Amino acid sequence: MPQTLVVKIGTSSLTQANGAMALSTIATLVETLTNLRSSGYGVVLVSSGAVGVGCARLGLKERPRTIALKQAVAAVGQGRLMRVYDDLFSALQQPIAQVLLTRSTFRERTTYVNAYNTFQELLRLGVIPVVNENDTVAVEELKFGDNDTLSALVASLIEAEWLFLLTDVDRLYSADPRQVPDAQPITLISRMEQLEELQVQTGDRGSMWGTGGMVTKITAARIATSSGVRTVITEGRFPHNIEKILQGEPLGTQFEPQPRTGNSRKRWIAHGLIPAGKLYLDAGAVAAIFKGGKSLLAAGITGVEGEFQASDAVQLCDAEGREIARGLVNYSCAELRQIQGCRSEEIFTILGYSSAGTVVHRDNLVLS
Repeated sequence: MPQTLVVKIGTSSLTQANGAMALSTIATLVETLTNLRSSGYGVVLVSSGAVGVGCARLGLKERPRTIALKQAVAAVGQGRLMRVYDDLFSALQQPIAQVLLTRSTFRERTTYVNAYNTFQELLRLGVIPVVNENDTVAVEELKFGDNDTLSALVASLIEAEWLFLLTDVDRLYSADPRQVPDAQPITLISRMEQLEELQVQTGDRGSMWGTGGMVTKITAARIATSSGVRTVITEGRFPHNIEKILQGEPLGTQFEPQPRTGNSRKRWIAHGLIPAGKLYLDAGAVAAIFKGGKSLLAAGITGVEGEFQASDAVQLCDAEGREIARGLVNYSCAELRQIQGCRSEEIFTILGYSSAGTVVHRDNLVLS
């Protein structure tokens, strides 16, 4: 099977300081991705820039602050952005497809599977999907927040081998090199705990026209690598670096992936769903789940937080509030508040019925 790679390019790489499109960079990106597709790779492009391009088109001097204005501007910019991509890819006889996603695509198992099937068919047909968040219709509570997260979720969804995050710096540093001249470059992260050990400082502010920062790229790398996707942070102004990295050149910062699980349902639980609440567990339950691979029983629950229904996703936390796992619950928050700390055989007596002997079955549970 050919390898599949997801390439995310940020607004700072797609636009100039005045908000106008950086056409030379976009043309080089298009050429690079077309070459990779011709070489046998499956290629997916996650592109920011709709809002930035829309601002330039409308003559706005700063990024919109209200949701309604941002959505209107995105609608203007998305059409223009896709027109440019289509013209450039068409010049190289490379077909593309526009794929607009919202967070709800990942929340429902049916739409999640449908999205997977659509991507697989597009890749089979030799098409390069161009992905963006559907800003025009997305509501605030269901937004990805940034395209770094979106690209990581897409990479996990399609089981890609590589995720390239193209940004305005050449790699990850111990601090922002634009503000700290002696910041140290980091070429390889073999485990995410290294970031704390190296005392890496990450900013949460992107460019004037974008929403991301290095912190969102670290989050994306965490999501992708936990799904078995090797992740690279490299400079967006030089898209040809993607080919060089694939050939083994030590450019950018690479994050080594964890072993990939073959269970797509568990990947969906881990990354597709937004937890609706938290369950706090005693030490025995934590050990049973984390070390023993057991299901969660009501007896091990010490606290319930949030409002949720049966089959919703929740975080499972230890006594200090650290997330140890995520899973789909068999009971609502109201039911769990009645049966927490009780033995399974007591549930029927307390509720008058028993939906399941477990609160979260191990088949619906993923370690964090």
